[in-house]
Amino acid sequence: MTDVAHWESAWAVKPRMSFPTGIDVGTRNILDLLRGRLQPGMRFIEIGCAPGKTMVWASRITRRPVAGIDYSPSGVETSRWLAHGLGIQADIRCEDVCDTSFAAASFDVVFSCGLIEHFEDPTPILNAHVRLVAPGGMAVIGIPNYQGMYRRVQAWCDPQNLSIHNLRIMNLATLRTLAPTAPGLAVTAFAWGRFSPWIMSLPTRLGRTGTVLSWVLNFAAQLQPLQVDALCPLLVLEIRRPCARPAAS
Repeated sequence: MTDVAHWESAWAVKPRMSFPTGIDVGTRNILDLLRGRLQPGMRFIEIGCAPGKTMVWASRITRRPVAGIDYSPSGVETSRWLAHGLGIQADIRCEDVCDTSFAAASFDVVFSCGLIEHFEDPTPILNAHVRLVAPGGMAVIGIPNYQGMYRRVQAWCDPQNLSIHNLRIMNLATLRTLAPTAPGLAVTAFAWGRFSPWIMSLPTRLGRTGTVLSWVLNFAAQLQPLQVDALCPLLVLEIRRPCARPAAS
C-alpha cells in the first residue's frame, strides 16, 4: 500500500529552512502532542522523518542529538540538509525500519505520524517501533483520523489520496489491537488535536478557493477552546515500555 514515487516527488523541493512554528494547526497538533512527552536528555527518533521539521524541533526540547529513519533517499537528503542548516546534530539513515541498523531499546521516544496507515498490514512496522523503545520509554504513533466528516470530505476532494490509506485501522479499538502483546507494555489509544483542514485536500477540489478556505479554517481552529473528539484530526497509539527492574542484591 506504499507509494515510493509519491514520497520521492514530495521531497524533491526542499522546505523552508526554519523550525516549525505551529502557525498551521496540523503542525501545532503534532508539536503539542510531543511537547507533553519530551524532556531534556531524552533520546528521540522519528520514523518516516522527512522532511525533518518535527525531528529538528524535538532536538530543541531534548537538547541532544536526534535520529531519524526514512525509506526515501530524497527524503533523507532533505532531512539532512535541514538539520545541517539549522545546526542540529542528527543521525538520519536511509533504510527499512523493519531492518534498521539502530540498536534495539536505544530511544526514549520513538515517534511517527502519517506512516503506518500506508501499509496493508502495519503490524511489522509497529513491532519495529516498539523494538527501538528503551525501558521506561514510549512509542507515539499518529495517523490521520479519516472517520466521519474528514472521510466524507476527503472522499469528495481527493478520492485517489484517500485510497492510499488503510481506512480499516482508523478507529481506536482497532488501533489498540495492532499493538504488540509483549508482557508489561502499556497501550493506550486516543483522539488528538484541534480541528484541522489540512487532512482534507480542499485545494485539489477547489483550487485557489480551497487554499484560501483552508487558511480561514486554520485560523478559526487556532481559537478552538476545547478538544472535541469528533473533530480531532489525529488518532494516536501510545505504547509504553516499563522501566527495567533493579537487579536483586
